[in-house]
Amino acid sequence: MGSSVTYSAMNTPSATIGSPPMLSIFYPMWNEEEYIERAIAYGRRSCERMIVSGDIADYELIIVNDASTDATAEIADRLAAEDSRVRVIHHPVNRKLGGSMRSGFAAANGDIVLYTDADLPFDLNELPRIVRLLREYEADIVSAYRFDRTGEGVLRAVYTTVYNTLIKAAFGVRVRDINFACKLVSRRVLDAIDLKSEGSFIDAELIIRAQRDGFEVMQMGVDYFPRTRGESTLSSPAVIRKMLSEMWSLRRDLRR
Repeated sequence: MGSSVTYSAMNTPSATIGSPPMLSIFYPMWNEEEYIERAIAYGRRSCERMIVSGDIADYELIIVNDASTDATAEIADRLAAEDSRVRVIHHPVNRKLGGSMRSGFAAANGDIVLYTDADLPFDLNELPRIVRLLREYEADIVSAYRFDRTGEGVLRAVYTTVYNTLIKAAFGVRVRDINFACKLVSRRVLDAIDLKSEGSFIDAELIIRAQRDGFEVMQMGVDYFPRTRGESTLSSPAVIRKMLSEMWSLRRDLRR
């Protein structure tokens, strides 16, 4: 197993080790027609194996269609019609990553909720290990980080390093790769915190608010598989400006 680091603001047990939990997985999607079917098929196979192994009792797969302009909506509706465990949320207007994640967390029925991207940046075969870490170590969030980020390109790697450094300096959060799209969150966290970010800062806001409220976060390294099709907008100037704006807004709010 890869190395992990944990921190906790209080030593309060956060998960009951007993009957297997229900798992919700949601995927924020904007124009993901090239990835959506693979994401759902892989999620289904992984969850079915986890039911057999006893790691989970049941599961649901949630597609958050963020006003896509390609065939994502039509494919999502077809997949949901074919499988009762697949659900779709359609945004009438584009709400960016923050709005999509808030919709996904709000719609999830599971005891534990995994958020990841449609391009599957990590191997879903890691899911049993992630779930076991959350339960056996009585953590509230498992936040994954990439062992090797070279696949994302030099510029993106620089942005990631600078951003993680800013988050650590501004909030004292000791989390590697805070914006990586692989986070498993317990129900008690979602019931306790109110996420407000509209942009890509929401990943950091989730961890910052959870830490501030005393929840335990465990980190786990995973192999990284960069996007090979479609478009990533995370490094665009507009997205970066929005992230920085929401970062300073949260800092002011927490100080008050």
